[in-house]
Amino acid sequence: MSLSLYDFTTRYYLVQNMQLVLIAHNIRSAENVGSLFRTADALGVQKIILAGYTPSIEHPKVKKTALGAESAVQFEQQVDIFKVLENLKREGYHIIGLEIDSRAIPLNQFKPSFQKIALLLGNEVDGIPAHLRDICDALIFIPMLGVKESLNVTIATAITSYQLLNKL
Repeated sequence: MSLSLYDFTTRYYLVQNMQLVLIAHNIRSAENVGSLFRTADALGVQKIILAGYTPSIEHPKVKKTALGAESAVQFEQQVDIFKVLENLKREGYHIIGLEIDSRAIPLNQFKPSFQKIALLLGNEVDGIPAHLRDICDALIFIPMLGVKESLNVTIATAITSYQLLNKL
């Protein structure tokens, strides 16, 4: 008996136990936003919240990079990041910041015991502001072997999202 792509995809999503929301806060690059939609679609992310001055899906470069994924992934646009975080916490989400910080846990050692995660992503240059890191339930980072300390926000999000969705 052979599995069709549809069967495989359906089974893959059925075995996922986690609900993952991405919070793209003050992302500058419209291309990065489009790429986040592609990643979210590929991995079965529940929703993307575009917060602060992150470009909307109406931006031509978002649409060009997303290649239609912006129509397949649930999203919302919010300016007030504090309201976003407050609402997610009220809904039972644990806010996890993806950031290099002395308090951050290496991704390969992070063992979530909860099923609702909101992954907070920061600006490409400045990252997640300190006052928002303090609100997070946990901070995680991707250990790096090279001389650079970080990856592009979309690459880091893809690696982290895949790891989180496949840990439970």
